[in-house]
Amino acid sequence: MAKRGRTRYLRVNPRRPDPLAIHVAAQILRHGGLVAFPTETVYGLGANAFMEKAVQAIFLAKGRPADNPLIVHVGSRYQVQSLVTAVPPVAEALMRRFWPGPLTLVLPSSGRVAAAVTAGLTTVALRMPRHPVALALIRAARVPVAAPSANLSGRPSPTLGRHVLQDLGGKVDVILAAGAAEVGVESTVLDLTTAPPVLLRPGGVTLEELAATVGEVRLDPAVGLAPLAGVVPRAPGMKYRHYAPRAPLYLVDGDPEKVAIRIVALVEEARSRGEKAAILTSEEKEEYYRARARPALLLCLGPRSDPARAASRLYLSLKACDRHGVDVIFAEAWPESGMGLALMNRLRKAAAYRVISV
Repeated sequence: MAKRGRTRYLRVNPRRPDPLAIHVAAQILRHGGLVAFPTETVYGLGANAFMEKAVQAIFLAKGRPADNPLIVHVGSRYQVQSLVTAVPPVAEALMRRFWPGPLTLVLPSSGRVAAAVTAGLTTVALRMPRHPVALALIRAARVPVAAPSANLSGRPSPTLGRHVLQDLGGKVDVILAAGAAEVGVESTVLDLTTAPPVLLRPGGVTLEELAATVGEVRLDPAVGLAPLAGVVPRAPGMKYRHYAPRAPLYLVDGDPEKVAIRIVALVEEARSRGEKAAILTSEEKEEYYRARARPALLLCLGPRSDPARAASRLYLSLKACDRHGVDVIFAEAWPESGMGLALMNRLRKAAAYRVISV
């Protein structure tokens, strides 16, 4: 066990979590404290969803705007019943198929959770995480757990326990560290209060998987290429600047060959200004940049055929850019099928929609 300020840092086995560590963290949660814990998507910052003061502490620790609602994590499908006014058949079908897993369902709220959780909305966002540590913690606490990502608001989400310590050390009671998050980007958020359902945030369950289960699924306009005038994102984590490294990031989109040529030119321009540049590349172009661009930092996300792997490495790569103190980042665009939709959504947000088309 390590400490920083008042934060206890407990290392736990990701498959067989230590019952004592789980008990300690569960009691803290139950009585109003803050616990950071691993999920299969990213690390979450949890509080008892029934306690207003505890939930408010999440917003304070993260510096999160109060009008940005939180996802509530449950340990069983039975726990959902008291949190919503009804569970429609479409929700039942999705829970059977994807829970536990990286899918958040938006349903009409029963009003039982603390007001700060829903930020004044009449709906509540629910999911059952797949990670053994998260499930053990929630079940031991015997309360639903409100939990956004365990990072300072606007920064890249944490996929390792040490990322949480760097951002929130001294601001939370306990961090349960259990290695790297598997998916690496946040859960998919699906609004079931409309017909057809609306995808509010792409994530660990793909649009194609959802459509195969429930039929037509619409994309919320705020998931598009850039914020639209008058369109307010309705999903947690989608309303404000998010996932951003310290250095400005530029997303370069177009034909892959032209993208690579343009990024080489951009890196040379940055070097001429005395700036250290980083490149987020696909496996196919890694050697091309190594031979021609000479960036200060070259980070390979994986093959273009595997956007899920790229998504799992994205936040780690953004953290690496921070650690190396680069001045500017250039990232290749990716195909938007499957997990590519979530990957590109996060890249656009991290770039603050600075997109260079070639």
